[in-house]
Amino acid sequence: MERAQERASTTGSALELLVHGVGGTTPEKMLDDPRTVRITGDDTAAVFRRAEDVDAETGRPKDPRQEPVPEAYVWCNLTSGNSSRALWLLLLPFMVVNLAHWMRPAARGRTRTVRLYGLLVRLAALTLTVLLVAAVCEVALDLTAWQCAGTRACADRHSWLGFLSPTVSDGGWWSGPGRRLALAALLPAALTCLLWYLSHRTWNAYESQQPLTRPAEHDEDTARTALGRPGFWYGRRLVARLRAAHTAAALLTIAAAVASAAARFDRRAGGPAPLDTLGLLLLAAIAAGAAVVVGVVCRRGRSENRLDRELDERLVRRLPLAALVLLLLSLVYAGWDRPGWESRGRLPGDTTFGGIALAQGLIVIVMAVVAQVLHRTHPDPRAAMRGLGGPAVAMLACALGGVMSGGVSQRVADWLDGTGASIPGPPVLLTWQASVIPPLLVVLLVLGGWLGRRAWLLRRAELTAIDTDYPDEPKDRARTRSIATARALATLTDRAPRILAVTSATTLLLGAGALVGAMTTEQVPAEAAGGSYAFLQGAADTAQALGSWLIGFGFILFVTWGRRAYKDPSARRTIGILWDVGTFWPRAAHPFAPPCYAERAVPDLTWRMATWTRATGGRLVISGHSQGSVLAAAAAWQLTPADRRRVALLTYGSPLERLYGRWFPAHFGPAALSALHHDVACWRNLYRPTDPIGGPMRLSGACGPEVDHEPLRDPLAYGRTDRHPLPAPILGHSDYQADPAFAEERAKLLARLRPDVPAQR
Repeated sequence: MERAQERASTTGSALELLVHGVGGTTPEKMLDDPRTVRITGDDTAAVFRRAEDVDAETGRPKDPRQEPVPEAYVWCNLTSGNSSRALWLLLLPFMVVNLAHWMRPAARGRTRTVRLYGLLVRLAALTLTVLLVAAVCEVALDLTAWQCAGTRACADRHSWLGFLSPTVSDGGWWSGPGRRLALAALLPAALTCLLWYLSHRTWNAYESQQPLTRPAEHDEDTARTALGRPGFWYGRRLVARLRAAHTAAALLTIAAAVASAAARFDRRAGGPAPLDTLGLLLLAAIAAGAAVVVGVVCRRGRSENRLDRELDERLVRRLPLAALVLLLLSLVYAGWDRPGWESRGRLPGDTTFGGIALAQGLIVIVMAVVAQVLHRTHPDPRAAMRGLGGPAVAMLACALGGVMSGGVSQRVADWLDGTGASIPGPPVLLTWQASVIPPLLVVLLVLGGWLGRRAWLLRRAELTAIDTDYPDEPKDRARTRSIATARALATLTDRAPRILAVTSATTLLLGAGALVGAMTTEQVPAEAAGGSYAFLQGAADTAQALGSWLIGFGFILFVTWGRRAYKDPSARRTIGILWDVGTFWPRAAHPFAPPCYAERAVPDLTWRMATWTRATGGRLVISGHSQGSVLAAAAAWQLTPADRRRVALLTYGSPLERLYGRWFPAHFGPAALSALHHDVACWRNLYRPTDPIGGPMRLSGACGPEVDHEPLRDPLAYGRTDRHPLPAPILGHSDYQADPAFAEERAKLLARLRPDVPAQR
């Protein structure tokens, strides 16, 4: 301690900790030096310095007026690492529903209502797991093992199914319907094991990272945002519990699909009484297991007020094991010899998918009611969709799950069926859901036309404003139009709430119509409209054919994108940008979602800032661009109040208020951002009118101008000048360091930080 105090009293060093944004970059580009050295971290995330600054703490004392020592925190490999990250595309609906958990409105004093909101999101996430496994069961059990293998014409076209076919194999041992189902059940079981493995591996790498341990202080106020609570970035216990519940739910879904088919045959008149009794007991045990799973999901969620290092060992281990035992018993029960049992028609997929769709719709509606109650408690005029952003995103997640499950079923059915006359095909409900895609696209096209017209009107208004911003420049009509277009397109980000509102509402209505149509007619749309008006029949035929084509095209595009991402690092990095935005939040709703990189990045930044300020007593500016500014703010909230007052914050191209403040008002709302400005030593924010991501912080009162710099000029020069002899580019969201205001504001922040060392507490 004495040595650290002596070094602190002699250096007075200044540090600039750079944090990049989405997509990532290299430390050489961040530090503008080809010679960089990793001073701490690993291949996944690390801090780099220039070679000449490696010994900045122990070297000669630095003049406080000199430039700060730059450090670069590179975290891009957290989201775009090896080729296995391409598999994360399968987890897209899980990631989206996890976002809905964090999009609740801000409401202090409504603890029970907040818990109810979180419970509803976790239940919606559970239905998505069941939906995914049910879709794989539909492909493997119903379409392949039950329909195609049980039909001679289909089995003849696919020779690899010959040993499962009663006719082709001449009654071979595997040709019994129950044994075919038991063998096909290995595919969804393997998928479940893969999901469990991915979740467990990322749980060890992300959720198990230890945050900075700090005692609570009397002057600490974290009530305005939960991001300052000690256990916010440590969700180890909850993810383990949810992983056990979702794994058990997936295994029980497979067991129910296999056992129910055999039990339905055993319940016929004159069926074997012992097998009938065994089937009833097995189904009752599966139902009891499902009730236990729902009860585990409904338990209290995250523990954020403290570091919860405990684990529910018995629950985490025994619940999936019990579900696995029931699955094995179901396979043995279904594989028992039953003379006279033949596979005809479809397995009861319509009931399963219809029940899931109905449950998802009801959950979303109740979520909307709860969100409105929370929003009206403390209205926030800037909150997206007046607090309904979470239910809308949950609806979007359910729609994505339905499209993915329907797309897989439709493509496999077309591949197996060939002419379309040998097997019944997928459940009727999936065909109805595919048929509502064309009307949804029509609505989106109309919405896109409205957005285009809005952008055109804004562009016309910006033409006059640009002439005012560059008064002494010779006017170039093409140059003015390009600048005006960039500004107008940047404003479309603020229209995202309306786009999501229209999309989610239309999806809910069309999904409800598809469910009603499938349940009432039990026919595909083209057959249900037969004999009606010619216009309705033509529309139904067109919607069904076009929907099947579109969902097939989407499935092929999805597989192609995933295959390219698996082989091409640049494509994988593009997908990583999606994860940069979508996986910032902890896995509080779905354990199979892609892991939260912030549970590694935020503790990294917190440890770095705390060790620097305590060991050297030097000044520190954390400089964050785009998503890096969100990580910087989250790390600053995790510091102790004493350390936080030694840190200055410089943000540029920041979505803190424009995106996070509007979509996540409970955590980045006006109260939270005002508290952050009050707690750090000083804060400046840079933004451009051409930036579609970054924007002002919009703090009230005198805090607004103190934090927000006036909008930067973009481009820096309208035409050719002595300083810019070549045409200056329109930078938009990139290269904020190229603006002279960046260096000026950084110098001002360093000057406002006191160079003296705070007294030892």
